[in-house]
Amino acid sequence: MAIEITRPGKYSLIVSTPVMPAAGTLGFADSYKGLIDYDKLGALVTNPVTIEPWNPASGTRAIPLDAGILLHTGLPNPGLRKVIGRNRKLWAKLPIPVILHLVGISVAHALQAGSMLDDVDEIAAVELGLSDGIELSDALALVEAAAKMEKPLLVRMPFYECYELAPPLAEAGADALVLTAPPRGTARDDHAGRLVSGRIYGPLIKPLVLRMVGRLRREIADEIPIIACGGIHSPQDARDYIDAGAVAVQVDTATWAQPKMLERIARDLGGWIATRHKDALLDEWNPDMGQTEAIERRAAPPEAGPDLRPGRKR
Repeated sequence: MAIEITRPGKYSLIVSTPVMPAAGTLGFADSYKGLIDYDKLGALVTNPVTIEPWNPASGTRAIPLDAGILLHTGLPNPGLRKVIGRNRKLWAKLPIPVILHLVGISVAHALQAGSMLDDVDEIAAVELGLSDGIELSDALALVEAAAKMEKPLLVRMPFYECYELAPPLAEAGADALVLTAPPRGTARDDHAGRLVSGRIYGPLIKPLVLRMVGRLRREIADEIPIIACGGIHSPQDARDYIDAGAVAVQVDTATWAQPKMLERIARDLGGWIATRHKDALLDEWNPDMGQTEAIERRAAPPEAGPDLRPGRKR
């Protein structure tokens, strides 16, 4: 399977599965090592990165909600140069392309990041995250600056400004639109006794974003792919987005609650469960076919070296 998730062209990004983690979900590739079979994913989207280091938010960072969670992290990261230096070798070994999520702060930062990232072959594309409340003129300037890179440019839209910004940004140089960043909200921290603002994650986000995807797919040129993100907790959730017009999906909080769910969704949409392994366990027709593969690897004899068991010839 070959899926083009950016605008057709010389540097278009093609993946084998239309499922990937959302920014901030899997770190920089090492956080879920051993828990998720990366080669079943379409790509890795990194944690958000800024030019200069950012510290984590102080105080309360997570508040449980009736149907989800509110998070306030502050987007901590050591800065773009250190992120590249620390992870470049790891990315080179991954079986899937890496999409670096760049926080859109200023035109100067976008240009500086572009000059650095074009020389990093281990990064296949860049996802530019736009801030909530950004003005159209500022968003256009950021996208035009980031689009000077040779790498494909995905633009993650802010939730509340999505309808206004998406059509003009698609014409300004975005190679794909990611709909959307989680909406912001406010909830009370019962332990600290104060109100905390942050981003809202949970199943109820899906109907809102699903409507956005369907409407904007009708308004934006077909050559601009739409990648959906929000409230995906099952393979059917992901398929609903594909039916609405998205070419791919990004999964966030489901991975934190059930690390194998991301792989399960990827296997489903990627066709990995079209036929079942002849020795698969009874519960593996749909979920987690990787368990049989793991059992086989543990049971398989060593590939190299002589047989030194008693009674065997050396």
